[in-house]
Amino acid sequence: MTSVLLLLTPDPALPALAADLRSAGFTVVAEGECANLVRDALRAQPDVVLCWQPRPDGAFLEAVRTLQAQQSMPLLVFTQDSGVEPMQRALDAGVHGWVVQGYAPHRLRPLVQLAQAREAHERALREQAAELTRRLEERKLLDQAKGVLMRARRVDEQEAFALLRSAAMHGNVRVGQVSRQVIDAARAADAINRAGQQRMLSQRLVKLYALVCHRSDAASALALIRASVARVEENLQALEKELSSATFGDLLQAARAGWQALRGPLEAAPEPQALAAVDALAEDVLRQADALVLALESSGLATTVHIVNVAGRQRMLSQRAAKLALLAAQPGAEAQSSHSLAATVAEFEEGLRALTDAPLSTPEIRERLDRGRQGWEALRQALPQAGTAPGRAKLAAASEALLEDFDQLTAAYQHSIQVLMG
Repeated sequence: MTSVLLLLTPDPALPALAADLRSAGFTVVAEGECANLVRDALRAQPDVVLCWQPRPDGAFLEAVRTLQAQQSMPLLVFTQDSGVEPMQRALDAGVHGWVVQGYAPHRLRPLVQLAQAREAHERALREQAAELTRRLEERKLLDQAKGVLMRARRVDEQEAFALLRSAAMHGNVRVGQVSRQVIDAARAADAINRAGQQRMLSQRLVKLYALVCHRSDAASALALIRASVARVEENLQALEKELSSATFGDLLQAARAGWQALRGPLEAAPEPQALAAVDALAEDVLRQADALVLALESSGLATTVHIVNVAGRQRMLSQRAAKLALLAAQPGAEAQSSHSLAATVAEFEEGLRALTDAPLSTPEIRERLDRGRQGWEALRQALPQAGTAPGRAKLAAASEALLEDFDQLTAAYQHSIQVLMG
């Protein structure tokens, strides 16, 4: 039997609605007042809500709107208000049957059924509209995901779609879900790569500053400083544009402030006595970039994009090792620099082992990883020679070559199918 919640407003002309409903074959699950429409309807969960409301006011219609927004229910209202405007507002709010001065016991069954039919019809229309919206959104996601794969893997549109469809079938999910995963993973991987570059650039800039102070190919080092400064700015602007300010705004502001503090000394002529201060400011930039990378990794795609962070961190360690070797070779350098250099070398080799053991691999990644191992050996041999001019030249060349190797390796991980498609 159809269950009915009966809500009444005091009225001298109120008929015996409860008895009439039972006579018509309905179950009255509860009775209450129209003023408690939302609370009573959500509590009783009836098949139909029937209200006796002779003069509906704005509060009643707002309650109707609130109820239908929370849970759609067939709603039948008996009223004495014959105005067109109240009727229109009632229909807009979600009333399915608006009966004006037309109560009769024998009309209850068809009117209740009318309210049910209208509610079912409106729900079907909403579901159709939602389905159309979902399909349109899925189409947009599909086009974006195909674009990501086409750029990253250098495939045509047909092959990109085949990859997405195959992944959807394998995971027993919709193509739209896979497309969103690809888009989100691509954005996260790009953000982690850029934030990781900031770590590397903080160390590279100090290395280059030290080389200028040693007058080791100063012109080339100054040119690389200018290029590195531009790269930091480009990364910060991209991160500020792409990342949510509500989620990452504090970290981005700290990164920007730390960079502004470092950029000032970099724009002045390098001086040996300023090297320690520049290094201290660069360490702040490194810490801030590390905090941003960790926050990005914990944003929900860590298992997918973690490998991008591991590879990207090797870039920073390569530049840090070169920087520390130069600092350790300074006259009167503290033993701390040599200790930090040994720790950095150990960290780099640990990262190298992690990348070698990682299940994610392709011919391109294996080739670039082999090249990175060779580059690392060249840098390791150059590190102890940082105290001589030829040794510094060898160290500068080896560290820049190793940076390029791991830049390319990080990009290969970032654009791999396994990272993009989880």
